[in-house]
Amino acid sequence: MDRIIGIDYGRRRTGLAASDPLGIFASALDTVDSTKLIDYLKNYAEKERIVHFVVGYPVNLNGRPAEAQADVDAFLKTLGKAFPGIPVTLEDERFTSVLAHRAMIDGGMKYKDRRNKESVDKIAAAIILQGYLDRQNRN
Repeated sequence: MDRIIGIDYGRRRTGLAASDPLGIFASALDTVDSTKLIDYLKNYAEKERIVHFVVGYPVNLNGRPAEAQADVDAFLKTLGKAFPGIPVTLEDERFTSVLAHRAMIDGGMKYKDRRNKESVDKIAAAIILQGYLDRQNRN
């Protein structure tokens, strides 16, 4: 089944989300050590057909590049080499971690569990992907 993958890339760990086959809903998938990310995606692609990547792109509030942008740019080159035929869309990731925390609170997640940064990363990836899906489905 066709899947769109949302990626909240980080230097140490990366949050991942996947769309449903119809491209309507995003679900948090996993948090992966960034050094193992391409291998994880290749394994995932053996089970599900990845048709698009949506990668969170770090931008400061003033619209200028954030410090982490260089890391994401390097990752994008690696991703493009590993998956040359799959398109990539960059999605503004401002406030996604804040929104992820808010979603965890609203969902009744306990304080101890909300402190788990891996949870925040994969929920942030789902927020990034859902924003993209919502815009695509409106058009």
